[in-house]
Amino acid sequence: MNSPKRSNPFDEAALLQLASKGDLDAFNQVVLHYQNLAYSHAYALLGDANSAEDATQDGFIRAFQAMSAFRGGSFRGWLLKIVTNSAYDILRRTHRHPNGPLFPVDEDGEEVESAVWLVDPSASVEQAVEQHESSRQIYKVLDELPEVYRSVITLVDINELDYAEAAQALRVPIGTIKSRLARGRILMQRKLRESWQPHPSFRTAPMPSAV
Repeated sequence: MNSPKRSNPFDEAALLQLASKGDLDAFNQVVLHYQNLAYSHAYALLGDANSAEDATQDGFIRAFQAMSAFRGGSFRGWLLKIVTNSAYDILRRTHRHPNGPLFPVDEDGEEVESAVWLVDPSASVEQAVEQHESSRQIYKVLDELPEVYRSVITLVDINELDYAEAAQALRVPIGTIKSRLARGRILMQRKLRESWQPHPSFRTAPMPSAV
């Protein structure tokens, strides 16, 4: 009796090596693995589904054309930096402008932090999701955030990139990622508290009697 065939695991290093030599099939496997991540990042930057699709597609094309220039490290950080460039090109073509820093920066280009923004820097949006019944409300509030916060929360809290990868993707220092994330989380939590209204039945339904 023949043993069942096992699906090949995703071997990123091997696929990237082939893709760097022009293997389109190998690169397409990488595309399938990262397409949702790339799209969610583009959407966080652009706030428009059609534009996000265009930026994602353009980003993958550019990435394939530049594969020979990839020198290792985090591929997804490198890829998302290219998608960021594509998104910003779309903003320029449509005469829109990416959100720049909302706060002053120091001599190293990192946003100046204030302690008031760091009340609970460890609290993540994922924790908020666990505390609320409907994740739809989470994403509704996330869509309402300024892009400068929405993009970093999407990368770190939703897609679980580390700070270095997020910094590479958004082309900003790691300190900026940390400060934007702390500010964005606090703003998100405030909006969630303001918008979260339990269904009336949660307050009025009688407790079931013990059996």
